[in-house]
Amino acid sequence: MLDLSVLRAGAGVQGPRALRGPLELYLARVAEQDAQVLRDAGEVLDEEERARARAFRHDCDRDAYVVAHAGLRGVLSMLLGVRAEALPLSREPCAGCGGPHGRPVLRTPGVHFSLSHSGGLVLVALAPAPIGVDVEELATVKVMLSAQAALHPAEADELARLPAYGRPAAFTRAWVRKEAYLKGLGTGLVRDPALDFLGTGPTPTDPAPGWAVRDLLVPSGYAAAVALRSP
Repeated sequence: MLDLSVLRAGAGVQGPRALRGPLELYLARVAEQDAQVLRDAGEVLDEEERARARAFRHDCDRDAYVVAHAGLRGVLSMLLGVRAEALPLSREPCAGCGGPHGRPVLRTPGVHFSLSHSGGLVLVALAPAPIGVDVEELATVKVMLSAQAALHPAEADELARLPAYGRPAAFTRAWVRKEAYLKGLGTGLVRDPALDFLGTGPTPTDPAPGWAVRDLLVPSGYAAAVALRSP
């Protein structure tokens, strides 16, 4: 579980330490964070992150964003032994236009990360190799129908063979697998999600040599997946 108490004012910086295994995964429930934790979390964000947080119209969405980005800074702080607000973060060029607003990365080599938030859940992943993680609330029928074009033709066939009640969960499984993989690649949705087959069934299909995609156990009402490239 993400421990945002490390962001408390005056808390000492721990670390550095080595990554524990091929990946580390952290989960947080936004509703479990009290007002003081949220205030402390907001203090470690940079100006760009604070501007993005202020742009959310709903408190729940803003809180989820703050917990996600401050939580990421917290785990990276403990890993690198650097204060959360002073992490050497930068952005890669955008995979679509080449502008300076691509995914955030560490200027420190050897550590890759990914984060995702949906509804009241936040996921953070760390690894020594490119990694992507995604969590989503189970899709409604309306969302599923509007995003059918994102499925690989074989995934669409799988979905069509399911009874109607099983389709939203199967679609969401496929979607989080795709999002995790595309985040790991660094393209995001600039790459057409329909190009890659990851499957809608209980077990994901690895999309390419050197990549492993696995579903994650998360609370009821959500689906999540992680994609990791072989070092």
